[in-house]
Amino acid sequence: MIVAGVMSGTSADGIDVALVRIQGRGFNTQLKLLRHAHYRYPAEVRRFILRSMNAKAASVADLSRLNFRLGELYADAVLKTRRAAGVTIELVGCHGQTLYHQGEGQNFLGRKVACTWQTGEAALIAARVGTPVVSDFRTADMAVSGQGAPLVPFLDYLLFRHRNLGRIVQNIGGIANLSAIPPAAPPEQVMAFDTGPGNMVIDAVTERLFRKPYDRNGEIAARGRVNHQVVNRLLGASFFRQPPPRTAGREQFGREFVEDFMGYFKGRSARAASKEDTVASATALTAASIADSIAKFVISRNSKLRTRNWELIVSGGGSRNRTLMRMLAERTGELGIPVRSSDAFGMPSEAKEAVAFAVLAYQTWERQPGNIPSATGAKRAAVLGKISYPPK
Repeated sequence: MIVAGVMSGTSADGIDVALVRIQGRGFNTQLKLLRHAHYRYPAEVRRFILRSMNAKAASVADLSRLNFRLGELYADAVLKTRRAAGVTIELVGCHGQTLYHQGEGQNFLGRKVACTWQTGEAALIAARVGTPVVSDFRTADMAVSGQGAPLVPFLDYLLFRHRNLGRIVQNIGGIANLSAIPPAAPPEQVMAFDTGPGNMVIDAVTERLFRKPYDRNGEIAARGRVNHQVVNRLLGASFFRQPPPRTAGREQFGREFVEDFMGYFKGRSARAASKEDTVASATALTAASIADSIAKFVISRNSKLRTRNWELIVSGGGSRNRTLMRMLAERTGELGIPVRSSDAFGMPSEAKEAVAFAVLAYQTWERQPGNIPSATGAKRAAVLGKISYPPK
């Protein structure tokens, strides 16, 4: 079966589509990436999405319109990719654009409620593309007491498990998250969680200070000096001390966090700090939070394994930030853990998450579970997603 996976992450930079040939079932699934494409959001769409994420107030009418507008954009992206590849698609898996994610229960109308919201109308995609669409993946995991994320560990386990090596598969998108797979581990021993900000804070600081959507190749950060005092102070926040399973989003590292972060560089004691220093420090925060998470929650829980039996495999847009990757390699080098790219394993770093949702959609179609309970905290495995069918 050829499945199109569609992903738009918390950076809200655009849409990734992966066309994947898939066969098998469960953890015996085999896959081959046929094509990957990225389509940037129109500027006004991205601005609206960023305003809507974790917003204290928003127009219900506009959010409904956004749902259908994103459905159109997702359908266009799938159709363009399909035409370029010249293949027939049999199924689409669309993650949708996350507007809000609260993995743990909070008091609401007399009960504790956990919730999530990914938007992008699947029925419209199904009608336009002419194939069934699996969407809304996170809610089934949350229905069995999971946090609804991370879900990519299913793919990580398929691709990267190894008989003799422990592998930490690190994705750096808007949020950074990892899957830790000990040597010869069964799925129930996989640990996965969000390590903290990925590109999200770096992008926001770069946008504010340089009017650029992101720091291309880490060039701005490379010209700055890291304020280690600020980075270390931020690493003391409660999120970074919280043991997994844990999830993060703009609720933790969005507008309010960026305001606080930049405030450290505006005070009297920070007069000598340049704009480049601020971007460099945001980049260092991502690298440090990843390395600290590995040390605290992966290495310490697998103390019988020597660190030389682990390797770090990085994917996502952040893997193209040379300064970030240098900082990360320096940090993990202190732990004795080498850094590799998922590209070295035949999986382009920008395509991996879209591939993951193609694979998860296929599992749903086969009525197979797609979550890993040890990663999400769910009480049991669950078949993920909802299926929208095209009109006859």
